[in-house]
Amino acid sequence: MFFCEGDFRMSTVMMDRIPTGSTHVFGAAQAAPTPANSCIIPACSLKFEKCQGGMRIECCCDDDVACGALQNLCKMLQGGLCNCCCLWNGQVVFQCNLCCGHTKCEMTENGCCITCCSGDAACCSMLQSCCDTLRACCDAGCTCCISMGGTPVCCGTC
Repeated sequence: MFFCEGDFRMSTVMMDRIPTGSTHVFGAAQAAPTPANSCIIPACSLKFEKCQGGMRIECCCDDDVACGALQNLCKMLQGGLCNCCCLWNGQVVFQCNLCCGHTKCEMTENGCCITCCSGDAACCSMLQSCCDTLRACCDAGCTCCISMGGTPVCCGTC
């Protein structure tokens, strides 16, 4: 598992920090404790491919628990804007929003397949250029985090 507090062993999930809301409501402290400022993200291997009209991202998990978590997140968040963010040593190298096409999620045996396609030639070209850049970043050793509707669904490398 990836832990934010110092122990860095790769396994089936990654932890990522997410912002939380204010701990005060109208100047008074909340009665219930505020949840920790982190979330667990399934770790997977990624494959970026061009396809007719756009691009495809295959997310594959080695572990059944991570696979189930990935598939549940994709089912719940399907239809939201898909975002891909490539990180190199914690710094954003490339980020793209797949907003110029129709995105759909299909469950596979060991993960999911995210397809983003457009009937417009210019949008298809943009999507396929994003695919080339995502593949190049991943091949160079970047970690790619994929989000849907602003919620991370998986993180991994090629």
